Amino acid sequence: MRPDPEYLLLPANRAFIAFSLVCGFILNLLPWGRIDWVPDFLALVLVFWNIHQPRKVGIGIAFLFGLLTDVHDAALLGEHALAYSLLSYGAISMHRRVPWFGPLGKMLHVLPLLLVAQVLAILVRAAVGSGLPGWGVLLSSFTTALLWPLAELLLLAPQRRAIERDENRPL
Repeated sequence: MRPDPEYLLLPANRAFIAFSLVCGFILNLLPWGRIDWVPDFLALVLVFWNIHQPRKVGIGIAFLFGLLTDVHDAALLGEHALAYSLLSYGAISMHRRVPWFGPLGKMLHVLPLLLVAQVLAILVRAAVGSGLPGWGVLLSSFTTALLWPLAELLLLAPQRRAIERDENRPL
């Protein structure tokens, strides 16, 4: 299934990309407690921009936000940085394929990336003797993938050009 041909997207604004990444990071900082199903908002925003703007948001930015997450969570330094870097690499490697699918297809492409990043973080924690958490931790990847259509709607909204051109508007 092809993307909607009626919309011509404007170039992505760097300030909006930075704002959305900071918002995703702040949503991850909220005190959710130890709820297993809470989505990883930063991972969702990173994957979205890695797929739609791979030249503007790359692995380095994912690594930086991963280090910030590690510092905030008092986790093993580099745990989230490694997971987010791998997540970004996977998203960038398939950035040409994903936009051609419908919402369900996009979610099914993003879900394995999120699961691999989550399993990698769990294995890193287990390697340093933290133990393995229950299977409920993987629910976060599923809820994050379910939020993909909403993220696409919100994050592409500033780039959408009007379908019917109005002579009174400059764009």
